[in-house]
Amino acid sequence: MTTMTTGSGTLTRDALAVLQPGFVGTTAPDWLLRRIGEGLASVGLFGRNIVSAPQVAALTAQLRAERDDVLVAIDEEGGDVTRIEVRTGSSFPGNLALGAVDDLELTRAVAHELGRRLAECGVNLNWAPSADVNSNPDNPIIGVRAFGADTELVARHTAAYIEGLQAAGVAACTKHFPGHGDTNVDSHHAMPRIDVDLDTLHRRELVPFRAAIAAGSKSVMSAHILLPALDPARPATLSPRILTGLLREELGYDGLIVSDAVEMQAIAGTVGIERGSVLAIAAGADALCVGGGLSDEGTVLRLRDALVQAVRDGELAEERLADAAARVRALAAWTGAARGDRTAPGAAVQEGTAPGTGGDIGLVAARRAARVTASPSWRPLERAAYVATFTPVMNIAVSSETPWSIGAELAELLPGTESGTFGTDSGAADVLAAAGERRIVAVVRDEHRHPWMAAALDALLAARPDTVVVEMGVPRAAPRGALHIATHGAARVCGRAAAEAIAGS
Repeated sequence: MTTMTTGSGTLTRDALAVLQPGFVGTTAPDWLLRRIGEGLASVGLFGRNIVSAPQVAALTAQLRAERDDVLVAIDEEGGDVTRIEVRTGSSFPGNLALGAVDDLELTRAVAHELGRRLAECGVNLNWAPSADVNSNPDNPIIGVRAFGADTELVARHTAAYIEGLQAAGVAACTKHFPGHGDTNVDSHHAMPRIDVDLDTLHRRELVPFRAAIAAGSKSVMSAHILLPALDPARPATLSPRILTGLLREELGYDGLIVSDAVEMQAIAGTVGIERGSVLAIAAGADALCVGGGLSDEGTVLRLRDALVQAVRDGELAEERLADAAARVRALAAWTGAARGDRTAPGAAVQEGTAPGTGGDIGLVAARRAARVTASPSWRPLERAAYVATFTPVMNIAVSSETPWSIGAELAELLPGTESGTFGTDSGAADVLAAAGERRIVAVVRDEHRHPWMAAALDALLAARPDTVVVEMGVPRAAPRGALHIATHGAARVCGRAAAEAIAGS
């Protein structure tokens, strides 16, 4: 039963304040503006809300006309996960590329420039970076979103990224606490479980989060994962032992704790979003991300009323809800102050550049991240080629609208280049027929995780040994082909860097 509440009460305002909902459209609907006026303190933007940077700036101005200190959040990791450039691909390589270069000043500069562009659009909270250690190479959800599989590397680049982003006036949200790297299940679809002991968790998963806390990360996002060594009954998002006992008390974190999206099946398919929201706030979360899949007013009202009812029933302490709302408002105040002070500590990088480099920092980073292995007979291509992209099922964090591969980028350098996509029901014969006499560029993604992809590439290289291979995922498989390029990600700039290597530009 839905509890009817008024829009004027402190309890209702606090319940609205802890929600971070999404919506449909490229302008703010009336219901959203009305709820902001009633106490809603945060709004999440997704690809469906974005056409261009000027449009996003106009949208955020519309929101702030209703409430000047509203938090406008976005999932803008760069690399594969982009919302601002959802239809073109990102101008910034993702974490794995930055980890492959392992230049902290470069990571800091990339994050700063990304943050500067977000701030220009009026976005002040970024659900990034991923601090997960990609220790399981078969991980279907993290992969190139992690800085790597080495704990210390991940820790130092997590800290550098936070420093760069927050120096631009945009709050970081380090995720997915206490670490999503050692899973082979996507929590969008089911409940992942990590069966490691406490010593391993402290030596591996928690090290980057300690670095994030030391770097001053303004928020941390919880993961919907079960870690029996910490809590055998509840996933991290719903666990007082993990959010309060570990993150707050043991690690000493005092910033905002944000839940991963409560409509993900690990929550929605188990306890449900209303019950899950109450349990998350009671466990120590301060804000609830919702809106990637559920983006209507009814969802906001259901969650608001579930929280209010839980307080009235004595299931959720009113002080806990008030504390959560206060932390949301404190972060909003920080972002407001940061808008007027873009020279905060840590801002010792110039916009768009890194020490010893010039030009577009995203492309600079992508070029440096590309690892090229050439056969002795390799010569750059001078004529139009055929780009065959072997396409796996994408993880849900990557928008289906976001293009990837290198076809468009190579066609700019070698006019007349054509492209085709090939899935599990395709083979080398299909590629050979489509390519004709043209040189083939085979683009793969996480070849090591997809036997069908490896088999198709085997057959293609047997028939055409002069094939170029571009790996745009985690490069675990051995380099092969006349030229092999590991881009460490599928951002648009990664495609450009690969195309330049193929054309000798």
